[in-house]
Parts: sequence; structure tokens; C-alpha cells
Amino acid sequence: MLARQHDPIVAIATAPGRGAVGIVRASGRDLRPLIEALCGRTLQPRHATYLPLRGEDGQPIDHGLAIHFPAPHSYTGEDVLELQAHGGPVVLQLLLARCLAAGQGLGLRLAEPGEFTQRAFLNDKLDLAQAEAVSDLIDASTEAAARSASRSLSGAFSSEIGVLRDRIVQLRMLVEATLDFPEEEIDFLEKADALGQLARLLQSVDDVLDRARQGALLREGIRVVLAGQPNVGKSSLLNALAGAELAIVTPIPGTTRDKVSQTIQIEGVPLHVIDTAGLREATDEVERIGIGRSWSEIETADAVIFLHDLTRLGEPSYDAGDADIAARLAGADPRQHARVLHVYNKADAAAAPVPAQALAISASVGTGLDALRRVLLERAGWHASPEGVFIARTRHVDALRRTREHLLLAQAQGLSPEPALDLLAEELRLAHNALGEITGAFSADDLLGEIFSRFCIGK
Repeated sequence: MLARQHDPIVAIATAPGRGAVGIVRASGRDLRPLIEALCGRTLQPRHATYLPLRGEDGQPIDHGLAIHFPAPHSYTGEDVLELQAHGGPVVLQLLLARCLAAGQGLGLRLAEPGEFTQRAFLNDKLDLAQAEAVSDLIDASTEAAARSASRSLSGAFSSEIGVLRDRIVQLRMLVEATLDFPEEEIDFLEKADALGQLARLLQSVDDVLDRARQGALLREGIRVVLAGQPNVGKSSLLNALAGAELAIVTPIPGTTRDKVSQTIQIEGVPLHVIDTAGLREATDEVERIGIGRSWSEIETADAVIFLHDLTRLGEPSYDAGDADIAARLAGADPRQHARVLHVYNKADAAAAPVPAQALAISASVGTGLDALRRVLLERAGWHASPEGVFIARTRHVDALRRTREHLLLAQAQGLSPEPALDLLAEELRLAHNALGEITGAFSADDLLGEIFSRFCIGK
């Protein structure tokens, strides 16, 4: 897309299908010939004008609203023409084809996914974090995620990154001034409390990093897999958490043959809950395939709810099955234990006592579900109010983490008995660059292409 960023572009900006209103949007350096061809007149800037939208023969394709946003006061920073017509697929396709034909002399072409927002970024209407927030706002799966994306779009996240950047620049200036004038009697770093500034900067980075992790949870959610032997209540638990009868529940072992998934929200955090086939030695090929898929889901899950049946504890064959599953869940990596949450179901029908400090629930009557939700949020790392969080992506968290690592190395260098100021300056430079990746100040073209290609066409 970067190689063709000066071409005028056009696309249908509303979702496919029928609707009351549909929008065709064009952007380019000078769209006056296109406006004249479709509208037959000039348009007053930023005013909606009701008129016939004309075909090549001069006859109306439809009657609708046309709005002209002259550069640079538009979403993309270029001339933008927005045509609002009736939302039938045929009408919109006719308008799109007419735009392409009328704009042939301008080099008008179909826009690629995300190209309108990419131009807003390239023309300094949005920074990269704000541009990504546009997509996140569209894709938000919860109200909290939508509000956080809106905060990022308004510049809240970028503003905090900007403050951190300015503080790093100040430190770089002090260190590099000392490097440039080593003969001066004044110790720039000591007089300016450079190490104190660095310590306070690290604390601020930790705070922003923590909230970015929370924002990433709001955006991406957490994948939770329900695992256990047949008939322990996995499907009942999915239905209870979702508040709907999504999975078939019967007393027949092996009823669930394939995964059933549903996204729910707890305090605004999306949880993608996946019910899987009961884990046991399969008796037929279909069940064997289902169990294989269950283990595949478990391997990639953020958290695994290992469900136990309180009414069957103490049965030798059942206990042996649970032990086999637990051993495979742990595997050779002890870190896997942190992903696994042991939950004991059917507390309402259990005759035996609940194991000490166990999380006991009843999926059928709802006992213990609130406690389970709280524990799932804790396992996910959620501890903030959605109102104070801005939406963030994994790449933002990674960039902040690398910023922190470089600042820690700079601090270690500064605290050494004989600090090497050139190494200190280099670590600050690398921290500055890592931070700049978030807003796009330091971003490779291939990264930009990857980000904007995930947008919808017309945005």
C-alpha cells in the first residue's frame, strides 16, 4: 500500500448486505472532477447536500446525500467525498462502479483493507496507536473494551507514551551533553539528579506497562478450556457461565464429541470459554478425533479449568483417570501448573467432603460460580477498573517491556562505580526507539502493512 499511497481510492464503507443507508467513500488529492461527474455541481464543504447521484448517462442511480471534506480537514487529510445512498447491495455497487469509471482519469482505484486509516496515519491525522484503536473500537466484544478503545482513539494512550518519551529525551540530552563536554567542571548528571530521574521514569513505565497489559486483556480476552473426564459437568458449566443452553447435556458419557465455544464477559473482560470432549481412552474413531482436538485446545489455552466430579471421588477407576489427566496437563514443564485451575463440581449432590481449600461449585444450581469468575480474572491478571484502562495490543506490551529492559540496563550502568556513559547513552537511545514503535515514530513499512491489512475495507 505504501508504494501507491498517492493514488485516489474509493470503497464501500458499510458492511455487506441490506441496510437503510449505505456509504461509498473516496479519498484523494483533488476530487473535484469526481464530484462534478456524480453530483453535477460543486459541494459546500462539510455540508450534507441532498441530490441525485448520477450515472454515466446523466440519469440518477439514486437520490442521497453527498458530503465533501476538502483537505486537510478530513479523516485522511486528503479530499474526501462521502456518498450516502440507500443501503441495497446493487445500488452501492452501481455507485462504486460509477466512481471508478468517472475517476479513471484521476487514477482512482479500489481501496485496500485499512487504507483510509493508513492515510490518516501517514498524513499525521492519527498516530499508530490511535489508528489501531479505530480497528479495536470496531472489533470490541464488550462495552468495557469499546470504551477503552475510544479512550485510546482520543489519544489517552498516546499522551502517556508522549510524556514517557519526553522524559527519556531529557535524560538522553543530559547524558550526551556530558559525553560532548567531558572537560567541563559541572557534572551534568549529578546536578540534574539523572539517576533519580531514571528511577522515577522506570516507575512510570511500570505503571503504563501494567495498564497496557490490562488493556490487552480487554482487547484479546483469555481463552479458557474446560477439561476433565466424561460426565463431570463441563457442558453444564459452559451453559451456566454463558446463561444459555449452548451445549447438549445428557447423562450419557461422551455426549460432547467436538468443541463448543462461547465468549462471555466478566467485569468487561472477554473470556472465550471452550467446552471439549471428555478425556478418556476412546472407544471409537469419532470420539478419538474429538479427544485429540480437546488436547490441541488445552495446549494453546491461557487457562484450563480441570473439572472434577465430587460424587465420584474415591472410585478407583475415576481417581486413576483424573491422575492420568493431571500428569499429562503438567507434562515436563512445571510452569503449566499455573495455567490449570482445579474445580470440583456437583457440590449440591456430593456426599463426600470437599477437599481442603478446593474451589467447589454446582453448575446445575449455580453455587460457587461467582467465586469461579473472580478466580478466572485473577488468573488472567486482571486487577484494574475498566474505566482507567486504555486499549492495547500485544505489540504495545512488548515495546513497553523492551523499553523497561533498556532503562534497567541504563540504570545498572549509571549505578556502577565507573559508569560507561556511552553505554548508558546507547541504552537510553534503544529505550527511546522501543517506545517510539508504539505511536509509529519508529516503525518499519512491513509492520505498517501488517497492521493495516487487518482492517476492514472502507476504513
